[in-house]
Amino acid sequence: MGRINSVFVIGESRTNADNAITKNYGTFYMAFEVDDQTFKVLDFSCTHTISTTETFLSKLFVGQVFPEIDEWLESELNRRYGGSSRRAVLVAYRDALKRWRSMAGGQGQDVK
Repeated sequence: MGRINSVFVIGESRTNADNAITKNYGTFYMAFEVDDQTFKVLDFSCTHTISTTETFLSKLFVGQVFPEIDEWLESELNRRYGGSSRRAVLVAYRDALKRWRSMAGGQGQDVK
């Protein structure tokens, strides 16, 4: 098998009970492929009922340095994301970040 130079990490959260994502999937997931060396997000996907949701969030995440996203995500979501799953996006990202740091053995902790 060829060398893979990235890691796959997923974050999980809940949305409102009346949210279509909750009704269809039960849980909201966001998946990230993160480069081993640069920590940049290479690819992104999420559970969604409207494809524009995944497309929009992908534009926010892809190309960004994964651990640095936490510094600006909440304010960007408040400013740019009018979906009812706004809080779930933030929680799922932070869950993924926690898992990524665990997988990386603390690598990327000091990336600014």
